[in-house]
Amino acid sequence: MTNFDWKAPTKDQVNPAHYKDTPIECIEAIKAAMTEQQFQGYLRGNVIKYLWRYEKKGGKVDLEKAEWYLKRLIEEL
Repeated sequence: MTNFDWKAPTKDQVNPAHYKDTPIECIEAIKAAMTEQQFQGYLRGNVIKYLWRYEKKGGKVDLEKAEWYLKRLIEEL
């Protein structure tokens, strides 16, 4: 078991290193497992999720996460 502090600040709270520390980035594995339409729905759902909760949970970081997913959705189109 590791002693990782989940609340410790990271350099990139929107797309942290633990999503990118393998040969295939997590988001690319998710995309590969879905149809194009499903993946776009996944991205859209995450935009909605982070906008929905930002005032009560993540504040600015959640808005930045929503922005990240929205930019990725735009790229997919």
